[in-house]
Amino acid sequence: MAALKALAAQLLAWVLVVAGCIAFGQQPLSSSLPLAAAQGVTAAGMGMLLRSERWWVAIHLVFSPAVFLALRFDLPPGFYLAVLAGLTFVFWTTFRGEVPLFLSSRAAAEALLELLPPRPGLRMIDLGAGTGGLLRRLAQARPDAHFTGIEHAPLPYLAARLNAGGLANLAVRRGNLWREPLGEEDVVYVFLSPRVMPRLWQKARAEMRPGSLLVSSSFPVQNVAPEWMVAVADRRGATLYCYRM
Repeated sequence: MAALKALAAQLLAWVLVVAGCIAFGQQPLSSSLPLAAAQGVTAAGMGMLLRSERWWVAIHLVFSPAVFLALRFDLPPGFYLAVLAGLTFVFWTTFRGEVPLFLSSRAAAEALLELLPPRPGLRMIDLGAGTGGLLRRLAQARPDAHFTGIEHAPLPYLAARLNAGGLANLAVRRGNLWREPLGEEDVVYVFLSPRVMPRLWQKARAEMRPGSLLVSSSFPVQNVAPEWMVAVADRRGATLYCYRM
């Protein structure tokens, strides 16, 4: 759905910009860079009207100008294929319209560490572990606990596997977070997007044990009051929203 909205915004923006040029007696291809810039602004506006996520609006804004500038360098076709492959492997779930790649900061890991119950044998899962930096810090600080990371995008998953190296209490798997059972976890950590939080909340309520903890970075569950919140002292000014099952 998100990809279809993005395509619609791009196509409608080109139609409007070209039609405007013709209406004012201008040749659409006479000034390609200004035309591409105008299309980018128009596409970003269309994305906002279609209520696309913020990262899609940013992509709309720079997509056509970036393509124009790339074409001016006369790069070989293989370069564009390599860029497309790289972006696909990194932003796999973003292209599918689910969640972008968000990386938790060191400060977020330290704040989360303070929230973990002190009992030995604690189990925590990170749904959408990214490159695994947060889990590595937690696993090093809590050798008595067991940590699991789930990541779907190929390149972040490989980076997370490397980050898990040498830590017996940290496991990283490539998989779909929606298919991951949560019944054995004491803490579930997510850093997803507002779009998927209602579905994540339904999954958590259906699967998590009473007394277990759901922690969401930056994005609260809509219309559900967290039990408490923790401010994170990082550049993003993130907040950890904590929900006791």
